[in-house]
Amino acid sequence: GAPASFGRPAPLPQTGWERLSELWRLDEQQQFPEETMNIAKSAFTAGVGGWLYGGLPAFVSARKAFMESSHAEMFQNRADAVQSAHRAGLRSFIRYGWRWSWRVAAFATIFNVVSTGLSAYRDKTTISNFAAAGAFTGALFRMHLGLQGLAGGVVFGTAFGVPAGGLLMAMYGLAGETFQEKRSRERRELYEQQLAEWQSRFNMTELSGQTESNAQGIPELERAREL
Repeated sequence: GAPASFGRPAPLPQTGWERLSELWRLDEQQQFPEETMNIAKSAFTAGVGGWLYGGLPAFVSARKAFMESSHAEMFQNRADAVQSAHRAGLRSFIRYGWRWSWRVAAFATIFNVVSTGLSAYRDKTTISNFAAAGAFTGALFRMHLGLQGLAGGVVFGTAFGVPAGGLLMAMYGLAGETFQEKRSRERRELYEQQLAEWQSRFNMTELSGQTESNAQGIPELERAREL
C-alpha cells in the first residue's frame, strides 16, 4: 500500500496568521480569494468616484472662470471659444480629479485591507473590525500633521468606519452570511470532499496491493506443497 501521507489534502488553517496568509495565495484554480478581489474592485471604484468628485466641480469652475475672463480675447468663432473653454475645464478635470482619485483609492484600499485582514485573523466579522480599520487609516493619512492631526484622523476614521461597517453588516445579514463565513464554509466543504476522495483512492490502493501480494503468494504455496 501507499504511505498514509501520499496525496493527503492539506489541513484547514488553524491560526490567524495562516488564515491571513491565505488571502494572498492563489487557490487550485489559480485565483485569489473573493475578499482579495473585492479589495481590488473597491479600489478601482473608489478611484473613479474620487476622480468624478474632484474633477467635475473643477471642470465646471474652470470653464466658468475661463468664459468670464476671456471676454476681451478674440476668437475665430463661437465654436472656437467653446472649445477653448472645454479645454480649460478638461485640464482642471484631469488635474483635480487625479488629486482626489488616488487619495480616495488609497484610503479605501488601506481600509479594506485592514478590515479584511482583521476579519480573517479573528475568523469573524464585526463592526469593531471596521472601526479599527477606519481609525488606523485616518491616523495614517493625518499623522504628518502631528499629534493633533493624528487624533483628528483617528476620530474621522472611526466615524467613517462605524457606519460603513454597519452598512456592510446589514448587507451581510440580508445575504445570510459574511464573506468570512462563506469562505470558511466553502473551504471546509472542499476539504471534506478532497479528504473523502483521498480516502477512497487510498483504500483502493491498499486493496490493490493486498490482491497483488496474494497473487504472488499462490505460486510460492504451490511449490511448497510440491516439496
